[in-house]
Order: sequence, then structure tokens, then C-alpha cells
Amino acid sequence: MKRISNFMSRLTRLHDCGHKPAIGAALISALTFGSVPARAQDAVPALRTNESDIAAVTRSSTLAIDHPVAVFTFVLGQLPQRVQVYPTENYYYFRFIHDGVRYGGNIRLAASNRDKGEVNFAYGETPSDWNEDPPGRHAVLGAAQGVTVERLALLLYRVTLSAAHGGKSVTFALNDLSQVKPPAGFLRADEQFIGPSLDESGIRFFLVFNRRLKIFHFLLDETVKVADRLFAAKATDRILIGKRSGFAFYEYDGRKILIGVNERQSRLNTAFDGPFDQLPENFIEGETLREAIVAADPRAKGKIDRLGYYADGMNRYLIHPFLPYWQVSDLTVFHRCAVAKSVPAVRRPLCFVIDNEEAERPNPRPLALKRR
Repeated sequence: MKRISNFMSRLTRLHDCGHKPAIGAALISALTFGSVPARAQDAVPALRTNESDIAAVTRSSTLAIDHPVAVFTFVLGQLPQRVQVYPTENYYYFRFIHDGVRYGGNIRLAASNRDKGEVNFAYGETPSDWNEDPPGRHAVLGAAQGVTVERLALLLYRVTLSAAHGGKSVTFALNDLSQVKPPAGFLRADEQFIGPSLDESGIRFFLVFNRRLKIFHFLLDETVKVADRLFAAKATDRILIGKRSGFAFYEYDGRKILIGVNERQSRLNTAFDGPFDQLPENFIEGETLREAIVAADPRAKGKIDRLGYYADGMNRYLIHPFLPYWQVSDLTVFHRCAVAKSVPAVRRPLCFVIDNEEAERPNPRPLALKRR
């Protein structure tokens, strides 16, 4: 299921290095972006103005943008003493304007190396339709770079700069979803719960593996308020699309299965490119994920660790069962499959997965209808 086309290779590469600028219509500072979760509790929406946008892009900046430690020092210096990390792969996203150019990036306390005293840092120019693949920078920072990472408690870490870099400390509270489970009766007999996934869009999913058909699904978690409003496609009310995120779901058997994300959001690596890069790495039990991946793709056997990473520690097996769609009409293929008499009920879940190679073909088909 690992993507091999140029587009999907780029998608994987952007995930591997952790360089995923967060999307936003307003031009705001890293400090303002860091405060957004707190505002989510307010009764009125936050206001953005063109005046503040223009002030941001015309402001002079002396930041040494080509030096990761200098940029990390700037970002950490703008954050409050404690921040909440929401995405389940432990990325803390930020964005800022430097010399009239929008930049985005992330601080990541990855399960693989945070307890070794290391933090991953990535940033770069924000991709756009006219600048699709700008260069980015990635660094693993630790004591040698004047950065200390301390574990204070389960899923609570303090990152501190050395005195030479200002001595700033920030505590990162990772999202504790350890008690999140599908409600009673939600899973089918042949399904296995891998873990909860909270995407950087703010939408939560259950990552599920079908042991019989050897496929993954991201199922919408509706036990909490969904951070979007869904509307029905014209072709069928079984296809539901998020007004904010563009995430497309198929309502089947009492659940909403993620079937598509907008292709433009995938291409530009935005917060709405789907939960493929927000696996529940803090909550995966034992060999659950590795065994599921190997069952789905025996080629991965002996090549990945328990979290799905390859030997280099950077590249991870790509779980991407949904379609990057151009327009809503592209999604009707899922409905045609779901109601097709030629597809027996036991194979119906295959109607909601389009594999990576098929997704690159004209008029891609779900696995249940895939060309032989």
C-alpha cells in the first residue's frame, strides 16, 4: 500500500521529514497560532483583519532563517510556558511571516526519540499552487545543539534552551487519548481497533484494521463534537463532506468511513490532507500495528518496527486508504460500488478503499471493483 508515484512519493517525503506547515487564511505570528486552542472555548469567533495581515508581511525581520537552531530559538521563545499538543503523532505546528514570505513547520516529540533527549524540528516556506515544492529544513536537536528534553510525567515533556540561547523552557503536554475506545457495538466481528487518531485538522478518528479483508479504515469518532459541519453530496446523501476540511465520508452500516480528502490539500501538504500522518503512536499496544501492516502487505515483513517505521527511523509505512479527490463527483465511485449487486455483502468494506497505485490511474476504482 505504499505510494510509488511522483505525487505520492512527495507526500510520503513530506511526512517523513515532518515538514508539514499548518494551513491558515490569516497571516499571523507563531505566538498567535500557539494560542488558538485556548480561544476555541470562547463564545465568539476570533477576528482577523487585512490591516494585521499587511502589518505582518511588511514588517522587517532579522531572523537567521537558514539556521535551524536560530529558528527553533525564535519559535520556542514565542510560545507560552506550557502548550497542548493535539495531533497523535505529537506534532506541534506553527507558522510565521519572515520578509514577506509565509513559513510553517512543527516541533515534534516523537515516540522514537523523545526519551533519548531529542526533539525533531522542521520548517520551510509554505507550499502554494505557484510554489508547490519549496525547500524545507529538518533537524534533530539535543544536548549538542543546546537543547534539553526532559520527561516530567507520562506524555508531559519540558524542552529547554541552553543559557547561550536564552534559557527558555516550554512544557509540552501530549494528547492523552489512552482511554478513548470505540463505543460498544461499534466494531464488527472481523475488525481490530488499532488506536485513536486526532488529525491536525482537529477531527478525531478510530483507526481500524479488517483482519479478514486485510484493509485499514479511518472511521469518524462521533463520541466527541466533530470539528466540522458535514453536508450531503448531490449524488447521494450517503456521501458526506466537511465544509471546513473537505474530508469525505461514506455512511455505511451506522458508521462514517473516511473515503476522500481534497487533492489540492494533499498536494500542498496542508492540515486537511488527511490522518495518514497522525497515527496513534502513543497508544499502539505491542505488535498490533506491525502485525496488521504485514498482514496487509507481506513485503513489509522484517523491514518495519512496531510503529511502522523503516530501519532509517524516518520513513514510515504509509497507511492511506482514502482517495485524493479533485471534485465531489469523483467520490460517486464509492457509492456505485456500495450498491453494486456484483459485490457480495462480505466484500462490501472493500468498496471504501482505493489503494495507492489505483489512486494514480484515471477513474480509479475501489478494491472491490479493482481491475484484475
